[in-house]
Amino acid sequence: MSSVTENGDVTAGKPNEEKTYKKTASSAIKGAIQLGIGYTVGNLTSKPDRDVLMQDFYVVESVFLPSEGSNLTPAHHYPDFRFKTYAPLAFRYFRELFGIKPDDYLYSICSEPLIELSNPGASGSLFFVTSDDEFIIKTVQHKEAEFLQKLLPGYYMNLNQNPRTLLPKFYGLYCVQSGGINIRIVVMNNVLPRALKMHFTYDLKGSTYKRRASRKEREKSNPTFKDLDFLQDMHEGLYFDSETHSALMKTLQRDCRVLESFKIMDYSLLLGIHILNSNTREKEGESSQNASDGKRPGGQKVLYSTAMESIQGPGKSGDSVVTETTNTMGGIPAKSHKGEKLLLFMGIIDILQCYRLMKKLEHSWKALVYDGDAVSVHRPSFYADRFLKFMNTRVFKKVQALKSSPSKKRCNSITVLKAISQEIVCAVSQEWKEEKHGIITEGQSYSSLDEEVLGSHHRPDLVPSTPSLFEAASLATTISSSSLNVDERYQRDQPMLYSSSKELPSSSTFTLEDSAIYLTSEQSTLETENDNASVLDVYL
Repeated sequence: MSSVTENGDVTAGKPNEEKTYKKTASSAIKGAIQLGIGYTVGNLTSKPDRDVLMQDFYVVESVFLPSEGSNLTPAHHYPDFRFKTYAPLAFRYFRELFGIKPDDYLYSICSEPLIELSNPGASGSLFFVTSDDEFIIKTVQHKEAEFLQKLLPGYYMNLNQNPRTLLPKFYGLYCVQSGGINIRIVVMNNVLPRALKMHFTYDLKGSTYKRRASRKEREKSNPTFKDLDFLQDMHEGLYFDSETHSALMKTLQRDCRVLESFKIMDYSLLLGIHILNSNTREKEGESSQNASDGKRPGGQKVLYSTAMESIQGPGKSGDSVVTETTNTMGGIPAKSHKGEKLLLFMGIIDILQCYRLMKKLEHSWKALVYDGDAVSVHRPSFYADRFLKFMNTRVFKKVQALKSSPSKKRCNSITVLKAISQEIVCAVSQEWKEEKHGIITEGQSYSSLDEEVLGSHHRPDLVPSTPSLFEAASLATTISSSSLNVDERYQRDQPMLYSSSKELPSSSTFTLEDSAIYLTSEQSTLETENDNASVLDVYL
């Protein structure tokens, strides 16, 4: 037999042995759930639709189902039990908000036997999934059920504002009373579809204190790993395209602020990773097809129930990751650090933890023994910030496009322009030297001519007025960074007389218009050598 904790929660027994929860066999719990929901939902259809009022959140309806049956209830082979329904009108509104019709809800839960799942956490709760993979049914403790009931008005307001959320979507809260024992259950959306094999499953809190899967958990066929395991296995994180990453982080931020406003903490992100490859895709595609065949007519799905629908905005279809023939089952396309193509399924779970006195005492005690910032139990605001930081920096990362930024392009263009400008400055300087040399040579020829003329007239006391030996030259060159066209203009000014000057005025200006860089090279004076200067001044 399975052993039971002080709270009546189930503990692990032999593999083939039926589990019990609060001394009640799981088969009896599943049967009571199907009978009770079948009656209450069918009875609710007779009530007219109307707006949800504040008092509707605190209504509790009860019906007794004896084993021999009654005028209102069918006979069954389970012990007599009483079935309670919390806030039936409010939850009916929630189901309609997500496109769940009463007939579909009954068909999913009551038409086929519920499938029991292995316990993925340490809460000791039982988990059941419907045969069509639509809904998860979980047993909760009294305080959790009470907290959910108080949470409903704020939850109602949040869903009206934002139906796309990774928060749990609650579709019903019930209680089975039998033999003086209360078994409270909640119906939620199913985060991880069974039709696709989850190669890795993680329960992430953003904490490092004792956040590693136990040896017993690792021995399971489908273990659920924790934060330290993720950092070891996926040390580079998971990569998304820019739009999907932005939509995912926006949704997480919005959800965490909602939980913080309700003073909720110690929640987790349940992350399922499916690796895409040709071999498993064919087999799992067949299994998923077989699983969907013969189930709900038309293949109706709950709105916003998949991971891709739950994040803000549509995101990208993941053309680079999946093909048209791949059935993504609503998963979010991503890639690993190894380049593997992945499908991710995720949702925030375990939100029914309020930061009350016991949690404050638990954190205070752990903070004395361990690092206070590393433990999972923390005040809601710090918990939300640490959770988001861990998801954004260690888990979910954005693929960086291999494109140079505009600033880098601008820096590169400026560098090229500088190099070209220097080359042009050197070229102009060389041209000016050559021109100066030509002018000096011309001056020498003028000098010899004067000597001949003066010698022929034999008048050494007269110096004839000769024109200027050379003219001042100015050069203006303008460079445009867009076309890089060089316009060289040489213009000569009016003749100027230099009797005994040894300086040649000149200027060269270079302008980079588009890049807003002005390179100016001014050479105010060019001093000629002494031997050349003696040629320029003629004294007879």
